[in-house]
Amino acid sequence: MIPAGVEIYVALEPVDMRLSFDRLAGLATEQTGYDARSGALFIFFGRRRDALKVLFFDGSGMAIFYKRLDRNTFAIPEAPSDGARHVEIDDVALEALLDGIAIDQAETPRRVKTH
Repeated sequence: MIPAGVEIYVALEPVDMRLSFDRLAGLATEQTGYDARSGALFIFFGRRRDALKVLFFDGSGMAIFYKRLDRNTFAIPEAPSDGARHVEIDDVALEALLDGIAIDQAETPRRVKTH
């Protein structure tokens, strides 16, 4: 279950799915501007979009949730503007994303940073 009110950032550029804690934490900071230990969830997709990793800090250490779909691909949210490197989604959109359901952009509130 996803805690209510947690910030959730989806990286828009694919990453090497072999990356682990330290490299993903660096990418989280680089692409979102937030520290990986901030309590937020950071979502990363592989190039083929059939796998994703969720990086998060649980209070005592870093954790990674890894999911690969048996069929189809994950629907990555579209960049709302040129230069956007990530989007922020809510917990409802994350649940849909993890289930392999396309996120309806019109109904998903998000904030964007372009650093």
